[in-house]
Amino acid sequence: MADARILLHLPARHLEDWRRTRHLRVHARIAEVLEPLGARIVAVDRKLRQFEGGPNAAADYADGDLHVIETGRVRGPGVLNAALAYLPPYWHLDPAGVQAESSIGALPYDPATVRLQPAMAFIDRMRSRWVVPRRSRRAQDDAPSDLPKGALAVFMQGDFAHLRGLAHCSPEAMLRAVVAGAGGRCVLVKPHPRAAEHDAAVIARVAASGLPVVPTTANVHDILHACAATVSFNSAVALEGFLHRKPAILFGRSDFHHLCETVTNPADFPDALARSLSRPTGGYAKFLHWYFSRQCLNVDGAAFPARLMDILLRAGFSADRLGLRGVPCGGREPEGGAAG
Repeated sequence: MADARILLHLPARHLEDWRRTRHLRVHARIAEVLEPLGARIVAVDRKLRQFEGGPNAAADYADGDLHVIETGRVRGPGVLNAALAYLPPYWHLDPAGVQAESSIGALPYDPATVRLQPAMAFIDRMRSRWVVPRRSRRAQDDAPSDLPKGALAVFMQGDFAHLRGLAHCSPEAMLRAVVAGAGGRCVLVKPHPRAAEHDAAVIARVAASGLPVVPTTANVHDILHACAATVSFNSAVALEGFLHRKPAILFGRSDFHHLCETVTNPADFPDALARSLSRPTGGYAKFLHWYFSRQCLNVDGAAFPARLMDILLRAGFSADRLGLRGVPCGGREPEGGAAG
């Protein structure tokens, strides 16, 4: 039997430049590690039906090869889904899905299993990379903003989560629930940069109905510094908020729900807010260390080759099945592993 190939299912526009494309970095690293060991790696067009998945999608991949699907949501033998795990250099390479649908969401989290000293070292490095220079995964305003202290910060995400069945209500219902249950707190609302027109329309409708909202395009770290809590469906900004030790309230499915309040019925927002604001301010360092260092794949980490082989083996693709020679042993990112 021929050795199994590794097929990278990528957006058609990146079939020629995927090795140099930053948001496809995990695929380039897979090739960098495995091609010298004899792996046969082929980049192919990620079709829409493959990207979206569905009840019969897994049958498309039952051919003995390993299929790595960028931003995929396909579950089945021979499939791994890949995507940035919110903040680089961490990625998902997961049989269940990515981000809100990754297998991390089903894992139990016990802070007692995470050592405090490495966790504090980890969050300090993450803060040095993101908070101190006021950087985020997307471009931000450089000019500092003076924002009301103690506000609630709502981070819109377009209609993407809602249309994919990952939100518990519409974006407008979420925003209205937050304003109604804010208890007199100012409600800051930031549109998503990739859905600015959609989000602006939602904000305008809510404002036109007489509800007090304050739209802002301020730097995300200025908002996080000022706010009392973040609100979103499942935004990466919730994790960035943890770097500021700010609680998160989610109106959608998430794979980092363990330290958040999740609202499945908009009418329950006031209770979720009360619990969030009474939550102790500690614990964020341990959770971020557990989530990123232990559960995600650091593409720049020294342990990447070994961690990659562990993931492939669990997916049923041993070194022999892939025709690899001279494979690194399994391993875990060192405690307090690099934050990028």
